[in-house]
Amino acid sequence: MRTRLILLTLSFYLAVTTLACNKPPADTNADGSNSATSGTSSDTEKSSKEHRKDKEAKQEKKKEPVIVPTGTGITVSLGSALGSKISQPGQSFTGTVAQDITVGNEVVIPKGTAVSGTVTDAKALGKFKGGALLDIRLTSMTLGGSDMQIETAAKNFTEKGKGKRTAVLTGGGAALGGIIGAIAGGGKGAAIGMAAGAGAGAGGSAFTGNKEIVLPAESNVTFELTKDIKLERM
Repeated sequence: MRTRLILLTLSFYLAVTTLACNKPPADTNADGSNSATSGTSSDTEKSSKEHRKDKEAKQEKKKEPVIVPTGTGITVSLGSALGSKISQPGQSFTGTVAQDITVGNEVVIPKGTAVSGTVTDAKALGKFKGGALLDIRLTSMTLGGSDMQIETAAKNFTEKGKGKRTAVLTGGGAALGGIIGAIAGGGKGAAIGMAAGAGAGAGGSAFTGNKEIVLPAESNVTFELTKDIKLERM
């Protein structure tokens, strides 16, 4: 009897163990908890990827360079005086941008930006003929602490000479000198007077008739770009 009871007990435990081993795994989708967790993780990952893409797109857009097109005028306030007589070809000059330069609604070259340029030609007036000449060109600017080369058309200034008027005044002076000399003593005196009169006429015309080109310091000069400026955004 006792032996039979023991066998029944063992059989019961064996049956329970077998049932436990053969029980199918819990359906994780039964209550939707695991499915929801998986869905939430997927949504989070998708949102993260979209956020990264948006951020990268904004960074790319921000880094796109801005172009200041050919033909844009850059008005410069000169840092020192320039002139047909006081300047020499090859001489450098400096200045600052006098007005903001914009592309669209964005200021890309602010007022006060330092610039520099070169005197490409300078000729003073001739003694009796010819004219004064001054050519200057903008060559660089400083943006963000860095110098950058730019290309602009030369700005030309000319002043016509007064050669014809000079000759007339000189002749008049010589004639007046001759008259004075003739009155003084004739002959030799007339020759001396004519020479003195000619000198006075020439000197007077050179001083009063002819003009040199002078651009005072802080004068505004507008240069035109002949090549686009490519400005990198930070």
